[in-house]
Amino acid sequence: MLLRNATESDVTTIQSIYAHWVRYGTGSFEIEPPDVAEMSRRRAEILSKGLPYLVAEHQGSVMGFAYANSFRPRPAYRFTVENSVYVHPDALRLGMARLLMAELLTRCEQWGARQIIAVIGDSANEKSIGFHAQMGFRHMGTLHATGWKFGRWLDTVMMQRALGKGSSEAALGEPSAR
Repeated sequence: MLLRNATESDVTTIQSIYAHWVRYGTGSFEIEPPDVAEMSRRRAEILSKGLPYLVAEHQGSVMGFAYANSFRPRPAYRFTVENSVYVHPDALRLGMARLLMAELLTRCEQWGARQIIAVIGDSANEKSIGFHAQMGFRHMGTLHATGWKFGRWLDTVMMQRALGKGSSEAALGEPSAR
């Protein structure tokens, strides 16, 4: 398995993986999958902030991706990021999500993030909730009936993990746009 920075040539595959989870899963609250151009725009926006956008290759094919983005746009949130990890359904249980997340956490800390937030669609999404718990995230709360998808109400589960020194001391400097 190879982890690397996502390139523009990966976007079509990234879009395909994400489209599957939009169509058949509750982890994303999008109803219609964004097209390749929109996924490319989103990737460029994330990279313009210096934040990581990674892919995992298995047997020469991109089979998963992960990225971090700003948690909220207001300046006081600048040390907090939100994570996303998606793996092709044929690559589940290969440890790919764990490798992507571990690298994402490292890169977010290097960037200067102090907190990382997981915003998980569907409180019944036990695999994602369990995965984040295994990666050191703590359950912070559940927002009930925040999304309507597949003819039912879905909750949003909020999980959080400190990075580096977390809140143990004042933030010095600014996160970098490397």
